[in-house]
Amino acid sequence: MAVVPNASPFFELKSASLSLVAVVLKTTDLALLSQALDERFGDAPGLFDQDPVAVDLSLVRDVIVPIDFVVLIHLLRGHKMLPVAVRGGNSQQMEDALAAGLSEAHGSAGPALPLRTYALEDPPSAPVPLEAEPAPMTRTSMIVDKPLRSGQRVYAKGTDLIVLAVVSHGAEVIADGSIHVYAPLRGRALAGAMGDTTARIFATCMEPQLLSIAGIYRTTDTELAADVLGKPAQVRLNGEKLVVQPLAID
Repeated sequence: MAVVPNASPFFELKSASLSLVAVVLKTTDLALLSQALDERFGDAPGLFDQDPVAVDLSLVRDVIVPIDFVVLIHLLRGHKMLPVAVRGGNSQQMEDALAAGLSEAHGSAGPALPLRTYALEDPPSAPVPLEAEPAPMTRTSMIVDKPLRSGQRVYAKGTDLIVLAVVSHGAEVIADGSIHVYAPLRGRALAGAMGDTTARIFATCMEPQLLSIAGIYRTTDTELAADVLGKPAQVRLNGEKLVVQPLAID
């Protein structure tokens, strides 16, 4: 019997925590779903950039009509989502999903970082905050002092995030607490990722691609007001609406 060495000079295995979007289906009618996707994300082409997603079937697990997961995967990929996992379905749905190439997201809490939850139905609804209780906050800030280029992502788990350099277009900064960017913010900023509605986003030069607090989103397809665009500003949550307002810096 050949002996397999414990270590290889060509690869190694490490645990990894992935950031996944949970797409919660409220219908199994893929024609209606396609329309809902177009209406919800058609005006926000930059919202996803091949981001991995998990399909949540918990609200349609009692539906008898089978789901064509090949078509569903195609629909999601058409909006630059990358379906990789499924959860919450009945035995037949899960079997069909696995046969279509999806993996099972184990555990009741779903993916490791359920940062964003979208409920898709007809008519399409706005993004909803996570239903899970907010995670305890340690408030020991994470500091990043190097520029973040397009495609880079930083996640401050259980704490605030402080960035001392530019967040370029296509980069993503995520925090369970608040986000402070002491430089131009041009990428995507997601604060209160685990449901903290008191979190805020601060930037000395507010030029974001996307803003989010506790699952409530705003893209900048509609340009920010002149008194905040490119200027010091903060973002806070007022009910289910994001408010962007000037930040006085002496």
